[in-house]
Amino acid sequence: MSELSALGAGERPSFSDAPGLTATIASPATNALSRSLAEIANDLQARLPLLDLFQRLALIRAEIPGRFVFTTSFGLEDQAIGHAIFAQGLAIDVVTLDTGRLFPETHDVWAETERRYGIRVQAFVPAQKKVEALVARQGIDGFRSSVAERHACCDVRKVVPLGRALAGAFGWVTGMRSEQSADRAQVAMASPDKRRNLVKVNPLLDWQRDHVVDFVRAHDIPYNILHDRGFLSIGCAPCTRAVAPGEPERAGRWWWEHEAQKECGLHFSADGRVVRAKSTQSSDAFVE
Repeated sequence: MSELSALGAGERPSFSDAPGLTATIASPATNALSRSLAEIANDLQARLPLLDLFQRLALIRAEIPGRFVFTTSFGLEDQAIGHAIFAQGLAIDVVTLDTGRLFPETHDVWAETERRYGIRVQAFVPAQKKVEALVARQGIDGFRSSVAERHACCDVRKVVPLGRALAGAFGWVTGMRSEQSADRAQVAMASPDKRRNLVKVNPLLDWQRDHVVDFVRAHDIPYNILHDRGFLSIGCAPCTRAVAPGEPERAGRWWWEHEAQKECGLHFSADGRVVRAKSTQSSDAFVE
């Protein structure tokens, strides 16, 4: 039996749906650019670990002025974060990168999420001409030929659309957890991105996978059924496989590559470093 397929089985953990913090913290407008990105990030870094997920998202929204973006891939972590946003009606733009190569099951949970919460998740898609040029040069699955070609595919399908999604934003929430990889263990819960002029926040950074599973069960949150089939980390269909017991969570991503660093360029560069908004193919292409 999978970690999630027995929803409702056994005693459920207790999580509050209505954190008291929301009514006591300041609204985003009251903090507009009164502090530097570093000051905001340092303050959040100190305060967030003391709070539950609902309170973390409410505090983040209150402390970071202006447009705020959460990028979701509809994985387990992102579904937990989305629930905390939607349940509180927080003014956070929820967007996704529809690469054109996603699993049908990912589209299914996307639709189920919209029905459950009565919302729309905005899709950012790759530029048609860039995809056409990529496939003409690589072939349909040319990303398997080398790490460089795989990064070129990720750049067109994910990194460039991410730049558009984050344009004009002052805050960015992701579902990264330190347990997922050695690279992600080095990431801060909140950090300034001076090139993009925003604060990046990872509110689940200190959570273990079991904690995320318990949260999803407790709130009956829609989730991707691929998790029940051994897919712990889910990306594009051609680049993701189920993992065997004992394998790292991200072992199923780009499994034909034998190097330890398993990232697409959204959060880390090809050599594993965190990179701050570096332009690649065009003015709207970013790497982080």
